[in-house]
This record gives sequence, C-alpha cells and structure tokens, in this order.
Amino acid sequence: MNAQLQYRIEQFFYRKSELCDAQNWDAYLQLFAPDSVFHLPQWDSEHVYTQDPKRGMSLIYYSNRSGLEDRVFRLRTGKAASTIPMPRTLHTVSNLRIAPGEQELLQVRLNWHTLFYRLATSEQFYGHATYDLKPHGESWLIQRKHVVLLNDQINSVLDFYHL
Repeated sequence: MNAQLQYRIEQFFYRKSELCDAQNWDAYLQLFAPDSVFHLPQWDSEHVYTQDPKRGMSLIYYSNRSGLEDRVFRLRTGKAASTIPMPRTLHTVSNLRIAPGEQELLQVRLNWHTLFYRLATSEQFYGHATYDLKPHGESWLIQRKHVVLLNDQINSVLDFYHL
C-alpha cells in the first residue's frame, strides 16, 4: 500500500471517531453501507472468542445497518435509561494496517481505545478491529466491522458508541 492511501484511510477513521464523539449520528451512520455487518463477539474462554454470530454468542451483532439505525433511534427518544445521560467519549485508533480484501474491498486492521465519562465515573474499553471498506466516490463505506473487546469485564453500559 502507498503512503497516500495510508493517509486517506487514517483520515477516514479519525473522522469516524470524531463523528461518534460528537454524537453526529446521521453522518456516522452514513459511513456504513446499507448491508454492512457489525459484530462484537463474546469470549468463549480466555483466548477464544466466537467466530460465527449465527452459531455463537455475541455482545453485539447487526446483520445490516438497520441495527445501528435502530439503536440511534432509541438514543434519540431519550427513553433508554442506559443512555441518560449519554456518556462523553474519546475514541483513538492506532496501528492501522491495510491489505487488499476480496473483490474491491480493502481490509483494515487497527487497535482502538475509547475513554468515556458518565455519571461522575471515567472508564475505558479497548481492543482491536477489522474493517472491510468498499470504495464509495472519493472515500469508502464500511462493509463489515468486526470488533474484539479485550477488557470484557463490563462494569457499565456497552453500546456501539463505545467501540
């Protein structure tokens, strides 16, 4: 991969983080293809997590973007007690690696860390993720997001905006 592509991919993920931190849900959702898959598997043991969301347990699994759209809808109603108040978040990504994927897709692996503050408590989630990106104009759409949460002792709410 060339340096220009690396830069453009990094900027894409920085923007994604910025949109989530700003709770700009409409722009955030537009980064995902309508048929995109979002998967956060559950750990089966200390070093093994579920691979197939249709056969094993997942902490989050959306088979298309409508799952994310539904979560955003519920956030906006103000009736989800788990999101009142919404946490303040700070997403960071690092160690982005790009490889050609199947068809025209690019596969991007990265490390992520989210700090969040809610109800006078600061906490964090971190892990690594694999994204499949498909070209869309001058940018990309997320076709698949597979997130591995490394600190899965969850003491608070866990939702898509933490990942």
